[in-house]
Amino acid sequence: MKFGCHISVAKGFHKAAKRAHELGAQSFQVFTKNPRGLRPKKINEPDAEAGRTYCIENGITLVAHTPYITNLSTPKSDLHEVTIRSIKEDLTIADAYGAIGAVVHCGKHVGEGEEYGVKRMIETLNLILEDHKGNVKLLLENTAGQGTELGLTIQQLVEIREACDYPEKLGFCFDTCHAFAAGIWSLDTFDELLQQMESTGYLKDLVAIHFNDSKAPYQSRKDRHEKVGKGEIGIDALSLFLKETAFEGLPIILETPVDDEKEYAAEIQMLHDLRKQ
Repeated sequence: MKFGCHISVAKGFHKAAKRAHELGAQSFQVFTKNPRGLRPKKINEPDAEAGRTYCIENGITLVAHTPYITNLSTPKSDLHEVTIRSIKEDLTIADAYGAIGAVVHCGKHVGEGEEYGVKRMIETLNLILEDHKGNVKLLLENTAGQGTELGLTIQQLVEIREACDYPEKLGFCFDTCHAFAAGIWSLDTFDELLQQMESTGYLKDLVAIHFNDSKAPYQSRKDRHEKVGKGEIGIDALSLFLKETAFEGLPIILETPVDDEKEYAAEIQMLHDLRKQ
């Protein structure tokens, strides 16, 4: 497993890669652009190349994350158009950085119903991926189920991927907090979760794990991240992921709340310690 964390790219991608390495991260995640905006971003090619080379030289794995504001299932034609344009750009940026995947949140049907939302999401994914020639995969992230979010369950995520015209360009990112809040796993049901990942084929296309505790209780459908061991999931349950050989080699990315990125150093070390216990 390659433990890491989310790092800001405000000072450039190359500096973000160095920052991750300083914190002891073997993997890290960056936003492709402002997570709350959709303004196009021009790639700084020299910076991207320097950061990509630095990651290769130091054995660091990168995961990219697309902005939150897009909606793969939107019924609004203007947001639909912007979502497609934005995520295509995100994939280009992620490729320039050398990322193995670009995480995207599943669609929200905003009152149109789940059937409509899933159909629209598949349609949107096809339009995004039809011209994508890069190496980076678009990673569907499971949701906590807030509001009208789709993609709560392993089964639905697999079905969406399989229904797309370009399944080979899609993978998955599993978020421990989201899954707990959605009610699909806990300490007592970890084995069942793993069995479902294997039987549905989800596991073979799992590219990254977001490793977070939860401020909100089980099945609350609230996306509220917490530091590992400080939330409702707890150390015992989260440690099961760290000791599971099925996840060997995957980037395990912390998205826990911190006031300063340097706090991640101690949390990354804690993951190493927990795995050894």
